[in-house]
Amino acid sequence: MLSLLGLLLGLGLLVYLTLRGAELLVAAPLCALLVALSAGFAIFPQLGEPSFTASYMTGFSGFVQSWFFMFLLGSVFGKVMESTGAADGVSRWIVSRLGARHAPGAVVLACAVLTYGGVSLFIVAFTVYPMAVGLFKLADLPRRFIAGSLGLGSITFTMTSAGSPEIQNWIPMKYLGTTPYAGWQVSLVVAVFMAGLGYWWLSHMIRAAVAAGERFQARPDDPPANEREVPAAWRGVVPLVVVLVVSFFIHKRLAEAGLIVALAAGVLAALALNGRFAHQLAASVAAGALGALVAIANTAAVVGFGGVAKLTEGFQFAVGVITHLPGSPLIGAAVAVSTIAGLTGSASGGQTIALPLLAPHYLHQGVDPQALHRIVAISSGGLDALPHNGYVVTTIRAICKDTFRDAYPGVAALTVIVPALGTILAVALFAL
Repeated sequence: MLSLLGLLLGLGLLVYLTLRGAELLVAAPLCALLVALSAGFAIFPQLGEPSFTASYMTGFSGFVQSWFFMFLLGSVFGKVMESTGAADGVSRWIVSRLGARHAPGAVVLACAVLTYGGVSLFIVAFTVYPMAVGLFKLADLPRRFIAGSLGLGSITFTMTSAGSPEIQNWIPMKYLGTTPYAGWQVSLVVAVFMAGLGYWWLSHMIRAAVAAGERFQARPDDPPANEREVPAAWRGVVPLVVVLVVSFFIHKRLAEAGLIVALAAGVLAALALNGRFAHQLAASVAAGALGALVAIANTAAVVGFGGVAKLTEGFQFAVGVITHLPGSPLIGAAVAVSTIAGLTGSASGGQTIALPLLAPHYLHQGVDPQALHRIVAISSGGLDALPHNGYVVTTIRAICKDTFRDAYPGVAALTVIVPALGTILAVALFAL
């Protein structure tokens, strides 16, 4: 089938171009055009339906319309926490308790606390990275594992867990009528499993590298030690708790819109407690707003790719095969969401494309929406971290300034394989 071949070629080209350093806002529509042409689509609506430009922009603009304010407030909240030093205060407290001897664990835990508290994933990576460099340097550990440490703490067991304020845990609510705490018992077990397995694997890879003679290699552009005054750790923890508490009390009334209110409350709490520590607050907020635009645009770019892909016969054939897999419907849901998240390189993008197609099908079969919500959330956080994922590209290239050859094997082990195993465990637990 030509459209299926075009879909696979388009995805392969998207991954290749990303690895070569291409901009997602250019690479994604280019690859989507290849998919559209292989499926026989017109290029413009005036030439017939379906068309490349209409289907691409429908996916792109629809994602922006639904999630812009969440991205904006998450990014601004992160920048306020960063500019006031509140995020640094929390991270330094964790680091001071664990020390250089447990450098990878300190990095993972600092990311996990900030991510589960609602700080944007990208902001967490930027905030924790300078301390991660200092810790890895002090412990003389290979710096190529910093990206994996940041990823394990940010986009695995915290991003998709019950109660998390990250949008990957909130998108299923719109389609399943659930809450962000859906399937929390299973979610807790899976989160502990992913955290434990991920940290063991990270430690094992680092020990093997050190045994092979790898050491920390300093660079001229390494961030200097930050000696600025920062608030006490509790002043940074309170805004994170505010986000979680507000979302807990209003999610039933406002559904996914409750996340907007919760993040806004976190911003106000951070300013009230830490405003006097702020450094160039206005500039930081402006940078947060621009960062939100870049983050949502990169995600929407690959959602647009998915918007074209989902209209092709090849995609419909693939979905039909996946949704009729033998065994538990949760297996089919996990495979489908994980595959589509891999196609788009985005957990949130994959959910946005998959759920309108899959939710009615599985709910009609009588699948428990609570279980389905948690499976969708966890499974979306696996193959999404292929090389064309926006977070992966930003963390490896822009933040850590590493090469994919050096850093991505560790990132893939911790952010692709570990969540995939967590998905298998979640399906097994829900089947009991």
